[in-house]
Amino acid sequence: MVSVDEAVICRLKKAGLTFEILVDPYKADEFRKTKKGDLEEILAVKNVFRDARKGDLISTEELQKGFSTTNIDQVIVKILTEGEMQLTTEQRRKMIEEKKTQIAEIIAKQAINPQNNLPHPPSRIINAMEQAGVQIDPFADAESQIDKTIKAIKALLPIKLQRVVIQLTVPPQFAGKVYSSVKKIVPEFEEKWLGDGSLQIIANIPAGLQVDLLKQVGDSTHGNFKSDILRREDV
Repeated sequence: MVSVDEAVICRLKKAGLTFEILVDPYKADEFRKTKKGDLEEILAVKNVFRDARKGDLISTEELQKGFSTTNIDQVIVKILTEGEMQLTTEQRRKMIEEKKTQIAEIIAKQAINPQNNLPHPPSRIINAMEQAGVQIDPFADAESQIDKTIKAIKALLPIKLQRVVIQLTVPPQFAGKVYSSVKKIVPEFEEKWLGDGSLQIIANIPAGLQVDLLKQVGDSTHGNFKSDILRREDV
């Protein structure tokens, strides 16, 4: 449970009334995305206020008027999912930095530098985002901010979204280990067991994952495998 001093106000206006709760901004943000979470962990106190900073509690009559129920859990969930969080400057800065990192890591896995067909490291992408002045929404899903970010940094970095269809052929003695390790990176792929017991894998992956995948297979086989790019598909 977050302390009252560290909590922020989540506010919702309904039926001409203001309803406020005190929440952990990070756990509240996660709840808004997943609709999952322990209210006891999200809230500083399990109360609904007219003015949280003054400790002015909402009456049951006002709960009924605003939400057609006096069930406190139902009301809190409604405020969490529809309300607006009042972040401090430092909290907003921290959440934006965390979201920026998430976006850069996603781009590093999904996009490549078309000049060498290799991914840009996240640090380079973050630098370009900062130079381009990309506006990050701390509450929006990272995936939903990918397209606008790439458009903004294209003038600074050669970059494009691409998928590759890669074929891996692994000797029999490494097949089981490679199968398991690839599954962790690429949940779905085509597999074919060759006549000599070798494993052949064909996977359609974001281009930026290619380096990680080849490294994983290389480590598992001590470099004893074959890889071929069957095709590239711009997204």
